[in-house]
This record gives sequence, structure tokens and C-alpha cells, in this order.
Amino acid sequence: MHSRQPNSRHCFVCGVSNSFGLKITFYDSGPGEISAEYTVPEQYQGYPGVVHGGIVAAMLDEAAGRSHMGGDPPRFMYTARLEIQYRKNVPVGKPLRLVGKAGKSRRRTAAATSAIYDAEGTLLAEATALLVDVPQGVVDSTDLDDLGWKVYSDEELSILQK
Repeated sequence: MHSRQPNSRHCFVCGVSNSFGLKITFYDSGPGEISAEYTVPEQYQGYPGVVHGGIVAAMLDEAAGRSHMGGDPPRFMYTARLEIQYRKNVPVGKPLRLVGKAGKSRRRTAAATSAIYDAEGTLLAEATALLVDVPQGVVDSTDLDDLGWKVYSDEELSILQK
């Protein structure tokens, strides 16, 4: 893995202070590609031993969006469309690898794909996304420091992600 991407405080997927959230840390793993290693805790299961489909969708959504996020300032986008293929059950309590890849980017929109793999590299779920830029006025009026938007150190993460 390469450079760590920023986390926020309250995001459901990456928020380091969200006691109900997943607290996933993402990394830039190549040009237009991000990745994360994550083990989903039991409280996010649907059927016994299986991650709830909505949680799978949230992870795929975040990975797709983060593939276009690099840069300073970051490119914040919201999801206009997310199409998911659930290939196999995503297990709780087992190491997973999330990958997001940037697709074509236009002026205000972009395409992306994302996938979840098990430890053996088996594709469990994948998605395609159509993303739209958050309006510049909203981005300009947002205080990123107030959101806790930063790259947290290993020490900070170990304290905050408990």
C-alpha cells in the first residue's frame, strides 16, 4: 500500500469518531486507484456470518468515490448511480480487500468501479458508479479542519478507531 488518504470524523464509512461507523482507512495504491484492507465486525451482518448487503453497498460506494478524490483540494463527489453485482456472500470476521478504480472523468461527472475481494483474491462483490461533483460553493464553504478531514497517524487511528 502507498500513501494514506484522509479520513473524516463522522463519515459512516471512514469516520474515525463515528461509534456506529466502519472506520475504514483507504490508501492511494496507484494512479486513479485506491485500496483498503478491512475485516467487517459481526454487528454489520445480515444473515449469520454474512455482511448486510447495505453495508457492502456502502463500502463499494466509498471505494468508487475515493478513486477520484486525490489532489489538493480533494475532489468531493456524490453518487448519482451505483450498480452492484453481489457475486458471493461477503463474510464478517474475515480479511477483505477493497479496491476502487477511477474511470473516465468529464467536467462535472466521472465514472468509477469498485470491488471487494476475500483473502484468497476471490471477487465477492463489484460495482460501477456514476459520480457528480459536489457543487463548488458547497466545497468552498466547508471547513475541512472542522470535519476532521486529514491523514491521521497510526497512533491517532489506534486511539480513535477503538
